[in-house]
Amino acid sequence: MFHVTKRLLLRPAWPEDAEALFGGIADRGVVRNLARAPWPYLPEHARQFVAMEKNPMTPSFLLTLPGSDGSSIIGGAGLGDLDGGVELGYWIARPYWGRGYATEAARGVLEVARLLGYERVQAGHFVDNPASGKVLRKLGFRPTGKTVKRHSCGRGEEAECVTYLLDLAADDGPSLQAA
Repeated sequence: MFHVTKRLLLRPAWPEDAEALFGGIADRGVVRNLARAPWPYLPEHARQFVAMEKNPMTPSFLLTLPGSDGSSIIGGAGLGDLDGGVELGYWIARPYWGRGYATEAARGVLEVARLLGYERVQAGHFVDNPASGKVLRKLGFRPTGKTVKRHSCGRGEEAECVTYLLDLAADDGPSLQAA
């Protein structure tokens, strides 16, 4: 599955992406904000990720930024299973932080979620990563009012996670068009 946004191409990971993926995600500052990525993140983890069987109902994308010399992998985003529902997740490589790529990529994944028939999407961020909360609120997610302990493989322990919901089925729900 592919999806195009204003600046990005969201596409599946291929075996030849392992080295570039490793180059972007093998950063403690990135991995510590993720629940499922291990630390230290090793080349073998990237190879395992690109070789994983894909579930069309929970797509995972690499975020590529087209340029004059080809495309660069700048992050990842996708949907995952969580507590009987679907969860939005994303990460951006450090050199691309603060440029709106997380919001743009996540908006693209939400467009895919809507096309797949999802009515609600969950998301969360660790309390010490308020930038991710800002992204979620820009996308129309509403805080649930709950903070839960969530295991972070990158931290090697549980951490407080602020939870959010987005109702994609609401007639007056948030527009996923660029703001």
